[in-house]
Amino acid sequence: MGNPKAFMNIPRKNAGYRPVNERIYDFGEVEQTLNREDRKLQASRCMDCGIPFCHWACPLGNKMPEWQDLIYKGQWKEGVEVLHETNNFPDFTGRICPAPCEKSCVLALHDAPVTIRENEAAVTEVAFIEGMIKARPPKTRTGKKVAVIGSGPAGLAAAQQLNSKGHLVTIFEKDNGLGGLLRYGIPNFKLNKNIIDRRLALLAEEGIVFKPNTEIGKTISGKEIMSNFDAVCIAIGAGHPRNITPEGRDLKGIYFAMDFLSQQNQLIMGEPVNENEIISAKDKHVLVIGGGDTGSDCVGTSIRQGAVKVTQIEILPQPPVDKNPDTPWPFYPNILKTSSSHMEGCVRKWSLNTNKFIGENGKLTEVLVEEVEWSKDENGRFNMKPTGKTDLIKADLVFLALGFIHPVHEGLLTELGVDFDGRGNVAIDNSSKSNVGKVFATGDAAMGASLVVRAIASGRKVAEDIHKTL
Repeated sequence: MGNPKAFMNIPRKNAGYRPVNERIYDFGEVEQTLNREDRKLQASRCMDCGIPFCHWACPLGNKMPEWQDLIYKGQWKEGVEVLHETNNFPDFTGRICPAPCEKSCVLALHDAPVTIRENEAAVTEVAFIEGMIKARPPKTRTGKKVAVIGSGPAGLAAAQQLNSKGHLVTIFEKDNGLGGLLRYGIPNFKLNKNIIDRRLALLAEEGIVFKPNTEIGKTISGKEIMSNFDAVCIAIGAGHPRNITPEGRDLKGIYFAMDFLSQQNQLIMGEPVNENEIISAKDKHVLVIGGGDTGSDCVGTSIRQGAVKVTQIEILPQPPVDKNPDTPWPFYPNILKTSSSHMEGCVRKWSLNTNKFIGENGKLTEVLVEEVEWSKDENGRFNMKPTGKTDLIKADLVFLALGFIHPVHEGLLTELGVDFDGRGNVAIDNSSKSNVGKVFATGDAAMGASLVVRAIASGRKVAEDIHKTL
């Protein structure tokens, strides 16, 4: 540790966001950056704790104290190399990870943790700009062929790890572009797609083969994949959205959140979109049902499209603002999260259940909601009770941001004949193997919808498991 007293003398400093009145008119990244000297000072605040809870909380096991110290000392190249030892894509996680490491930082005890996530993004940017990050193709090849189906963070991480072992890796992706929800689900104002493209260029240079616009089970049969590859890795994500079916669900103007977000990203990338199917929030009253990150992304996208008003509702009660005794440090806190999109203008409401969609001439006009109360039974389980207090929310457009249930079963998974667990995910053993010989699964397809950082960790694990098998 280069400066043992920095955490006492140097306050936490966030880079902050671009001004609201500027950023709501474009889809450029909203987060700003600090200069190198400020970033070095922020890295110096790391105390190199005897027990690094940041390391414990990170699904990837990133070595935070080590690379913070290297940044502080100006050794950016060494810092990014330490990061890459455990994380394939710190340029992704540095932008979109909710940073469980920071929540478990000892300095979080007084609400001033080290700016680990921002430091991660910064050191990776410096490394890319100065040419420190280069393709590293394997020196020898094993001759074994692996098919990775799906190009989200889990699939990309698995592919890179397997390729580095010398196996011949082909990634199959049903969409036009690679990246999964990184490309089609996360708005550009949080993750510019050039960040993904430069990584893909490195993976291609390392020898990984990409097959976009190829849906296994349609474009190519599962049987053909099974006969042409020594191992098959399923990394298709959890694409089956959670739905609700109150009266009026069939009215025009109600969409799943991901349909809206994906389409906007397609428009930005110049991909063809049927004009008759374009979902636009311009001049509309928008209601987002679901209080998570996907709902927040719908808020920011709707505002940029020119919505008159955006309301976001959540069926659960409003979490505490600062501390929550139910989730004490060093665990990830269940507290109120206010995103950059919320700051741009959004009405937020809690403990509301959606009872009915109301419309005229087949088009949505209002949503009937009812206030609910939550209590715990003797076993600690939450119970919801309607109060009878109802309200009408004006809405021309509703986005269902209720999460995902499990991977899509139809097509690939049913053709391969894999078993599913009790939640509908691909059932795997401790070695990431399914019940079908040489078929493995990773990421959200196996564990359910989760964080990008968990997906990368899962991708690294399945790669090790496949390598041992091969």
